[in-house]
Amino acid sequence: MSTYPFMQVDAFTDRALGGNPCAVVFDADDLDDHLRLRIAREMNLSETAFVERARSADVGARYFTPNREIPLAGHPTIATVFALFESGRRSLDGALTRISLELKAGIIDVEVHARDGRPGRVVMSQMRPAFMARYEARDLLPVFGLSAEDAMPGLTPQTVSTGTPQLMIPVASHDALRRVRIDADAYAALAAGGDFFSPHVFALGGVTEAGATFARHVGALPGGAEDPFTGSATGGMAAYLWHYGVIDTPAFVAEQGHWMGRPGKAFVEVVGPRDAIETVKVGGEAVTVVRGELDLGRVGRG
Repeated sequence: MSTYPFMQVDAFTDRALGGNPCAVVFDADDLDDHLRLRIAREMNLSETAFVERARSADVGARYFTPNREIPLAGHPTIATVFALFESGRRSLDGALTRISLELKAGIIDVEVHARDGRPGRVVMSQMRPAFMARYEARDLLPVFGLSAEDAMPGLTPQTVSTGTPQLMIPVASHDALRRVRIDADAYAALAAGGDFFSPHVFALGGVTEAGATFARHVGALPGGAEDPFTGSATGGMAAYLWHYGVIDTPAFVAEQGHWMGRPGKAFVEVVGPRDAIETVKVGGEAVTVVRGELDLGRVGRG
């Protein structure tokens, strides 16, 4: 094939130009990894999803940033599943439709809640959380332009994975969040020796009355760009907060992206007791902003 249908979908929002945009390329089975990476660079979004046939699930997808493949990601999952139903490639089965999605990280379950006969909220069940390396706040926070006094009291930054390892950095206030500035050289050294894909800096309290948390996701994109909304990191954050007893209820609304002019929110639910979490459900709505076709008939080598 030389042409591939695609959609660009804003995820974790019910309004166009909010949340986090993702390109979803359909019928991508014959695209090799090198070409997928080049397409992701062409799209120049935080992630591009490639839909393919699955070996052991209803549908398969793989996600690429402009730099590399990522095994599991939240906003591409919301965007991909929404696009499959919005485009008619999958059909709704009443008010609630369940499908299985095969990712690089494994197979996950996804629920699609219908609204007026169209896909509404899409909810993914992430992997059982793994709690990994811990980091000293006094050493870590200066990498982000902060000091140890900005840390959330009683908590230690830690890598948590619900499919993709993310460095959880809890801070004490929204003021600290606003002051986050990455020291590029220090961050490069940290990332080279770290066990995480990217950092997630967060505080309690949303920027609206609905939100229980607010976060900034930095360090993952080329040039130090900030990611507007990150579903996999939101899952890791929820697992961290529930596991360490920071939140009283396992279900809440997470907010992100408002200070970037791309407000987004996720409906989050941690399933299981604090010391034996089974999964984290992360859901949100999505909006299509582009429908088109990739023409790769004259793609060059390199």
